[in-house]
Amino acid sequence: MKIRIIGSCGSGKSTIAKELSEKYEIPYYEIDNMIWDRSSDNLRFPEEVRDLTFSVVINSDAWIVEGVQYKDWTLDSIGKADMVFLLNPNVFVRDYRIIKRFILSRLGVRPWNYKQSLRNLGKMIMKWNHQYEVKTVIELVKKCGKEPIIIKNKREIINRIAKYLSVNR
Repeated sequence: MKIRIIGSCGSGKSTIAKELSEKYEIPYYEIDNMIWDRSSDNLRFPEEVRDLTFSVVINSDAWIVEGVQYKDWTLDSIGKADMVFLLNPNVFVRDYRIIKRFILSRLGVRPWNYKQSLRNLGKMIMKWNHQYEVKTVIELVKKCGKEPIIIKNKREIINRIAKYLSVNR
């Protein structure tokens, strides 16, 4: 099974990808971790490295790929996916999650991929959340020959996968 999860910051992509990975024993991948070298000063990987890593993942037998990104270099993951989920909870739910994650990571309660700053928090809320273009994502997914499954919560995604598996086994 190949699953692509797209959504704005705070939509729950990483959380649901981890849970689905454990439940169905399918590896999951965060696109951000293919872009950013987390071992150093959070520098970008060269595009060639990013693209090769991404290609290896999406050409494997089963995967869950999650990320905000819907750039040209990520479109193969949409085209090759069995299901494409667009997570779209209420914008204020996403704001709450972003702020909660910021506080917990700054307090050291919950580890995060990088040290978050107030400036980055502002970008996450005002740009990457409030300006997230759901209609653009829907159109792009359809251009890739897929019908996006627009969901608001984890329960909906689990129900859709169970239905898919009952038909395709």
